[in-house]
Order: sequence, then structure tokens, then C-alpha cells
Amino acid sequence: MANNPDIASPARTQAILNRFHLSAKKSLGQNFLTDLNVLSNIVEAAHLTKDDNVIEIGPGIGGLTEYLARSSKKVLAFEIDQNLLPVLDETLSPYDNVEVINQDILEANLPKIIDEKLNNERPIKVVANLPYYITTPIILDLLKGEVEFDNITVMMQKEVAERLAGKPGNREYGSLSIIIQYLNEVDIAFEVSKKSFIPAPKVDSAIVTLEKREKIEHPVFDKKIFAGFVRGCFAHRRKTLWNNLQGVFDKNPETKDKMQQVLDKLDIKSSTRPEKLSVDQYVDLTNEFHSIKML
Repeated sequence: MANNPDIASPARTQAILNRFHLSAKKSLGQNFLTDLNVLSNIVEAAHLTKDDNVIEIGPGIGGLTEYLARSSKKVLAFEIDQNLLPVLDETLSPYDNVEVINQDILEANLPKIIDEKLNNERPIKVVANLPYYITTPIILDLLKGEVEFDNITVMMQKEVAERLAGKPGNREYGSLSIIIQYLNEVDIAFEVSKKSFIPAPKVDSAIVTLEKREKIEHPVFDKKIFAGFVRGCFAHRRKTLWNNLQGVFDKNPETKDKMQQVLDKLDIKSSTRPEKLSVDQYVDLTNEFHSIKML
């Protein structure tokens, strides 16, 4: 078994799919990565060492998992598809540092699992080829959870990656950019062609790394309220910030007066488009509206 080609090599991937009568499930966003250079680059982007514990989401048939196992201390791989469990049991049998958990990552009690399986030993990193249809919920869930990861390195649809890394004034910049960047440094490590997968998806992918900011120079009073407020400010992207704020609050004359006072204090024009403001400006807006008891 140990002398077999890598799981993710095109020939072995196809052989595994044939042997187990498998096909990629569109409902679970399954696409099997078959570019070994990409796998090596993912490990490099995550800065994995033999001291690292890794959480993987959606191991599939184990292509990326194999590379993670070779480069880290232990891998906990969360796989929702029961049909893949016997496959993983076979393909990953040479690696005694991998444990597959048949559970939806969004429903898993990660703090408890990490305590039981890893004894809370750090570093703990997330490395995954995320299903496109559920990328954003998974990332937001990981970031707001109780577990602090040393870094998160994930493959996702290129378009979503550009939204995460978007800068003020860019077309890609929006509420997701702001909510993620408030706590994290976001970097698009490299792009991945759709030709690197079996079956090929319709779009290209990108590898994104999220590194938690060591110190938040400009803290917001409440992260959850901040996220909701920012989403409200982008509710109607083509409208001005002022029009969106009326949706967040209301159109009463007294409310409008307070809104104008806050904008004046922060030197923000009411005609400004929501995508023109920086992360810090949204923090200021949230904190100012909170200080006058509107949030």
C-alpha cells in the first residue's frame, strides 16, 4: 500500500472512484483535486510543521489528507458523506496520525472534540478544500467559534476569495470583506485552475490564508452587532450609505438628525457609497451609534 502512487494522482484517483463505484456528489460540492503541485503548495501556504495539529473539512477520498498527514503531527478530518468512510479507511491506512470523524463541521462541538482528540495541544490549524456551496458559512462559523486557530488555509471559489480579500472601492469589497478583515489578515496565496479537479468545476479556485490579527488597534464594542450593522449598510449596494442607514434604523426626523450628527462627527458624507468606507470607519460608525444608544 505504501508504494502506491499518491492518492491524488489522476490515475489513482480514477482507480479509487472506479473500485468503489463512486461519483462526485453535486449536492455536497464534491470535486477531487488531482494536481500534486497544488497539494504541496497548500501545505506550504499553511506553514505546516510536524508540531501542528490540523483540522480538515471534507477530505473526500483523502488526497489532501495524505499530504497533511505527511507534514503534521495529527489530522482530524471531518467527512459528512458516509459512503466515503470505507474509502478513507483504505486510502489512509498507512497513516496512523489521521482520524476521520463522520460529522458535519457546522454541527460538531469543536471545543469538545479538540479537547478529547488533541488534548488541546497547539498549534491547531485548519486546512481544507471547502465545498463551494457552503464556504462562507463554514468560514464564519470557524471564526466566531470558541476555538482559536493559529491559521486557516482553505481552497474556495476564486470569486469568494476575492470578496474576502477585497479592498475599499473595489467591486469585490463588501460586508464579508469587512467582517473577515476586522479580525484577520487575508491573503490569496495562489489560484487553482478548474482543470486541476475531477470532475472539473465550472469556475477556478483560490487558496486563501487567514491569520488572526495579534492586536486589534481599533476594537468594536460588540462583534456580533458589528457584523449585523455592516450587513445592513450593504443591504442595497447601489444605494448610498445614508439610504442604507435608514433601513438599519428608521426614517423618523429625530433618527435622521442623530444619523447626521454621527456622520458629521466622523467626517463621512451622507452621499458616500458603502463600499468606499474602510474597516476602521465601519468600526467607528458602529461604536458611535452605540454611544448614542442606537445600537
